[in-house]
Amino acid sequence: MSDDGRLATLDKRLPIEVRWHGRGGQGVVTASRILASAALKGGYYLQSLPDFGAERSGAPIAAYTRISESPVIDRGPVYEPDAVIVLDASLIGQVDVETGLVSDGTIIVNTANPDSPALKRLRLQPDQQLWTVDASQIAIELIKRNVPNTPILGVFSRSVPVLDIDTMSHAIDELMSETFPPNIVEANLQALRLGHDQAQKIEAGVSANV
Repeated sequence: MSDDGRLATLDKRLPIEVRWHGRGGQGVVTASRILASAALKGGYYLQSLPDFGAERSGAPIAAYTRISESPVIDRGPVYEPDAVIVLDASLIGQVDVETGLVSDGTIIVNTANPDSPALKRLRLQPDQQLWTVDASQIAIELIKRNVPNTPILGVFSRSVPVLDIDTMSHAIDELMSETFPPNIVEANLQALRLGHDQAQKIEAGVSANV
């Protein structure tokens, strides 16, 4: 970290806008809050907004995170995200998750199969990046529940060079320690790092425009 608290290795333009897609019970809103907390620890301004009503568990929901070097003014949804994070690949085709993604944006998908038909539905442009990880399996192994949000955050820290893995770890530790016992917090920290290490970047053309 540099003297002003910001990452010395930052090479991604700011502000960064992130749109989250998932289902109720997958920790979408919690993940957005963790990312915002990590941004604060990184020395940035932040915003985290949920976008859901009284949806039942399993229903599609969204959330938004903004990271900026100046105060965030916009309070609405993210329409042109720099990154889209999909916690459930079955939403692809049901929801236009890639809509508005900037020309050099990144999409991260929780899937066990990087060659899955769901990914082939994505309409990606040549300079857009696609990253995958089996976040559900990591969560089930370590946390004993299919709550894939912390492994997905590990992929974000690797694929979008704004906040490093240590900053993300500190945010998870601080937020989750308020609610969960140490063993659950530690399991989530392990899941974060495993998501980071197991992330796969899918080369252009593998799943775009098929």
